[in-house]
Amino acid sequence: MGVQTALDAVREAPGIIDAMRLADDLAFEAGRNPGVRTLRVLASALNGDDEVTAIAAVHALAGIFDEQAGRMLTGLLSDRRGTIREHAAWALGAGLPRFDAMGRLIGQVAAGGFTGMLAQRTLEQWSSAVAESLTVGLETALLGVREPAARARLVETLGLVRPSIATRLLVGIAANAREHEDVRIAAVAALGQRSGDEGIGAPLEELVGGEGRLADVARLALIDLEALPARRTARDRGLTIAQLFLHADIDPALSSAGAGDNGGIATLLVRLGNALVADPETGVSRVITLSRGPVPQAAVDLLELGSLNEGHVYGRVPLRADPVPSAAAWPLRVTARRGIRRILRAAGQVDLLHLRMADVGSLAAADVARELGIPVVFTVAPDPHAVIQSLDRAGSLTREDFGEVDLREHFWFRTRLVQSLASNAAHTVLFPRPELQRDMNQLVGIDITSHPERHTIVAEGVDLEVIDRAVSDRSAGSGDSGAMDDLRVALSGLPEDRRHLPFVVSVGRLHRVKGMATLVDVWARSGLRERTNLLIIGGDLERPSLDEREQLERIDAVIPEAGRAEAGLILAGHRPNDIASRWLAAVRLGVPGVLAPRGVYVCASLKEEFGIALLEAMATGLMVVAPDGGGPATYIKDGVTGVLTQTWDPVRLEAAIERALDVAALDDDGRVDAAHDMVRDNFTIQSMASALGPVYRGVAVEEAALLKSAGASA
Repeated sequence: MGVQTALDAVREAPGIIDAMRLADDLAFEAGRNPGVRTLRVLASALNGDDEVTAIAAVHALAGIFDEQAGRMLTGLLSDRRGTIREHAAWALGAGLPRFDAMGRLIGQVAAGGFTGMLAQRTLEQWSSAVAESLTVGLETALLGVREPAARARLVETLGLVRPSIATRLLVGIAANAREHEDVRIAAVAALGQRSGDEGIGAPLEELVGGEGRLADVARLALIDLEALPARRTARDRGLTIAQLFLHADIDPALSSAGAGDNGGIATLLVRLGNALVADPETGVSRVITLSRGPVPQAAVDLLELGSLNEGHVYGRVPLRADPVPSAAAWPLRVTARRGIRRILRAAGQVDLLHLRMADVGSLAAADVARELGIPVVFTVAPDPHAVIQSLDRAGSLTREDFGEVDLREHFWFRTRLVQSLASNAAHTVLFPRPELQRDMNQLVGIDITSHPERHTIVAEGVDLEVIDRAVSDRSAGSGDSGAMDDLRVALSGLPEDRRHLPFVVSVGRLHRVKGMATLVDVWARSGLRERTNLLIIGGDLERPSLDEREQLERIDAVIPEAGRAEAGLILAGHRPNDIASRWLAAVRLGVPGVLAPRGVYVCASLKEEFGIALLEAMATGLMVVAPDGGGPATYIKDGVTGVLTQTWDPVRLEAAIERALDVAALDDDGRVDAAHDMVRDNFTIQSMASALGPVYRGVAVEEAALLKSAGASA
């Protein structure tokens, strides 16, 4: 079609997500038609106010393999716009090493953040070809950088230079007591990846004799250096499946559910792992769930992983001492990759790795799976695609301010990561959606009608036993007295004249995508405040993350903390899943003297790919309000079991909640039974495990056939 035509298509696309998809055509045409004219066309796009088109032009330059295009791309590392500098650092990794870019990329690594991660990734891709020059550049940079965090990032990058030229420097830094502990830790962790290099074992052994984090990391580094044999698990024991979510402290008791990024996915992985190994029909005998955790626990987990061939076991990946929200965790890519590799090596045979998120964990895990030859199953969702589309439609995201938002949300990188993970997966799993084929094609760019045998639709599921027990106990006025005592304490600040009102309730993370602050704002500024109280279950209120703090500040701007209870707003913080289930039952059935019955559940998310908390609320018998796209539209009967609405529109959200309250006030047992039975028949965790079993077995069979055809022993 030609470069100009492709560029015009990007500029004239009806939506931002459409323009992002068309950027691939622009890059293709630029690579197919290099030359002075093409460079001029791209330069004009770079200098315009349309930031979506400008970013597309950056990546188009990366597809042109000539010296002038390379100089232009390198020059963008010094652009006044942060988003252009960031995308230039990323795009350079697609081409050959450029010595004129190396110094500025090293500077970006030292500065840190998401841009630093991209620069480090590009340098790693170049490292084999220019190992000596890169080592010299990093050593020179270290001479002029004193700030510990920046030095640690440079040392970590030095550790990615695989040739042994970097080993001497790393050993010296690890042994240097004058260096900051974080810098020495970066060197020690890097040494653990350099098996075969001489002179590493003795300094690490000496450090292990000490105390604190440095000794703990040195212990893990020695474990990493061990040449573990490839242990094959007997096939009569079934498959070993690994799954991960690194932005949560996942434990069997789900004690941290709802804090930070520890949302529904953490609950799902615990319950799903248990269900997979409990049902012999799935063919799965061992599930390994990876999440973040402290360094000492990581070493303990390795012993269990190496000795257990059955059951649901957990492996912790040590990231940082303090939890980091997912949006800020990208600089932990190398640390995450090393921790994931360590766990999968210790586990022996892992038949496949199931990835679910377009985050740093999946980015790192995909690298490890490729290195170890482990096939990947990827659950594909239009995320962040659906968020971009919602913000675009609401006018909250425009072409002119896209770059600034992208610096924070990393939309462009995450959309490309979804495409990469999906295209390289042995099998993809899809959530049910009303227009699944259309959405996957238009939003993500995946044609699921091509090779349909590689795509399977699997609905998520909930533990219905927990919910039914909560409802039964509340109906009988009995059950977990501790959970009810906690609820009474949480609601104790409500004034007497509000205790006869029903509740609007929402369960989930305090994150802008989940819309908790939006819900508070809509409730507080409308007649809903006179008609109901509002209960939000989720978030770490004592030690909020950056995302949680942003939501809390928005909530405080509407209703200051000191006046929340008086106004009828209760922020209860995160609670274990079984306690949250009992509180949902209480919102529906009421608790005498504490809260009135016939409340409703509201999910104000910008998007909801499926909605575990929604299903739990429906199984409880609550009338629900949910986004009108994605998974909820496939199981909510609008006006009967719930109300579907455009949650990004405050007027429509308010009207939907009013409508749900009207239906809930009728106290219709038929509606309650219909919602419960729908969940029972379609969306239990057991049915989800049963649906995934054939997917996992099929991938394992296909992998065995590949090994056999390649002449390897299965």
